[in-house]
Amino acid sequence: MNNLFRRTLTGAYIVVFTLGGFWLHPVSFLLTGLVILTGTMYEYYLMIRSTGVKPQAVPGILLGISVYVLSSLVAAGWLETRMLLLIIPFITVVMVAELYRHQEKPFDSLAHTFLPLVYLALPVSLIPFSAFTREGLPSILPHGNLIFSPGIIIGFFIILWVNDTGAYLAGTAFGKHRLMERISPKKSWEGFIGGLMLSALAALLLSGWLGVVSRNKWIIISFIISAAGTYGDLIESMLKRSTGVKDSGTVMPGHGGFLDRFDSAILSFPLVYLFISLFG
Repeated sequence: MNNLFRRTLTGAYIVVFTLGGFWLHPVSFLLTGLVILTGTMYEYYLMIRSTGVKPQAVPGILLGISVYVLSSLVAAGWLETRMLLLIIPFITVVMVAELYRHQEKPFDSLAHTFLPLVYLALPVSLIPFSAFTREGLPSILPHGNLIFSPGIIIGFFIILWVNDTGAYLAGTAFGKHRLMERISPKKSWEGFIGGLMLSALAALLLSGWLGVVSRNKWIIISFIISAAGTYGDLIESMLKRSTGVKDSGTVMPGHGGFLDRFDSAILSFPLVYLFISLFG
């Protein structure tokens, strides 16, 4: 019971932190994304270091933050898109720095230094583009004449969590056929279908309130979230099995770390953003 209470309390905190941060104001929106990015990158490097490989953790995190900040400024219209090219000298510096570290396997170090930029920094850096210059669900606090709506990311996380809940309930009640037992023994096809159905229902009910895109497109988004979110969870499970750790971190009692909580979002959000950019 104590574990259930702790897990429930932490879960409530995660919901308040995520939805409240993204919804409150454009500044809190950007800071929430920054916290998620920093937390997930730190945990990734920590997991990799446990295997004996020593990536450039601090330069890697600073590089990821630079990508996020530049993307945020471009999304808000305060910088031109070409300013993203400023990241090139930083990448060069990290590569040259590896020459002076005298690591036994320097390219393993470089690979794990840069992989989080694709795996973590790029997906999180797309989040600002989903809100600035968009109209729909307004932020809680006013923000002047800035065109901004957190509707996409708020709807995304609500549907994602509804999918997780549906998958857990259906999997617990009916789960017999394993989805990918060698990676995650508890996931089942029945759970996947349950999550898919409940998330589609949530999209149907919430679409008018969220705005930004039409009801039918929100339902399609729920399908993308269910499928890609499941694979995102499996990929993080594969990472943990590869590094021999149970949880990515301990910052969220009963839930693990940042990577454990946002693994589904990391893979599914870029696909949702792509869909909205092409068809929204």
